[in-house]
Amino acid sequence: MFYETAANRHGLPHDPFKAIVAPRPIGWISTRSKEGAVNLAPYSFFNAIADDPKLVMFCSSGMKDSASFAIESGEFVVNLATFDLAEALNRSSAPAPRGVSEFAIAGLTEAPCRLVAAPRVAESPAALECKVTQSFRPMGIDGPSPSAVMVIGQVVGIHIDERILRDGMIAMDLAQPLTRLGYLDYAVTREVFSMNRPKRPDASDLDPQA
Repeated sequence: MFYETAANRHGLPHDPFKAIVAPRPIGWISTRSKEGAVNLAPYSFFNAIADDPKLVMFCSSGMKDSASFAIESGEFVVNLATFDLAEALNRSSAPAPRGVSEFAIAGLTEAPCRLVAAPRVAESPAALECKVTQSFRPMGIDGPSPSAVMVIGQVVGIHIDERILRDGMIAMDLAQPLTRLGYLDYAVTREVFSMNRPKRPDASDLDPQA
C-alpha cells in the first residue's frame, strides 16, 4: 500500500507513522519552573543528536509544562525509563494541571541534581542534567509547526547507578530500558548483539576470510 500523508487516507484503523519509526527512546523529562513547580512527563519524540557537545532533544505536541518549564528555567533532566518503572512512567503522563507534581501522582521520589535546579527521579538508574541551548517550532514544508515545540539541551552532568554497570559499561540486560512503539505499545531491551564496523572502504574486513 501507499498513501500521501497530506491526505492521511491510509484506510487503516490508526495512523501507522509512529509504528514505523520504532522503537523510539523515551525522554522522561523532569523540570522545575521559576516559581518552583515540578513537572515530570514522558516524551517519545526524544533522542540524542550530538556527542560533541553532548546534545539531546525532546519535542512537545503543544506548549506543555515540560517545554514551558524547560524554556523559562533553561534547564531539564532526562531520566532513564526502565521496565521496572513502566507503570510509574505511564502514571506520570496523566494530564495533571500546572503546578501539580507528577512525581506524587506516580509515587516517585525527587532527588536533587548537582548542576540544575530540576529534580531527577531517584528510582531511575541514570539521569542526564541538561541546560537548554535552543527552543523553537520545527519547520514543515508549509512553514513552522503550529503545535510542535522542540527543546534542545546540552548534557552538563550524568548520574549512573553502578548496579547497571558490568565491566565498566552500561549493561542493557541490567538496565532494561523501555522504548516506545506505535499505538499503545512499548518494548524492553533485554538482549543485545554486537557488530564490528568496517574500516576498509569496501567493508571487506568484515568478510569471514579477511
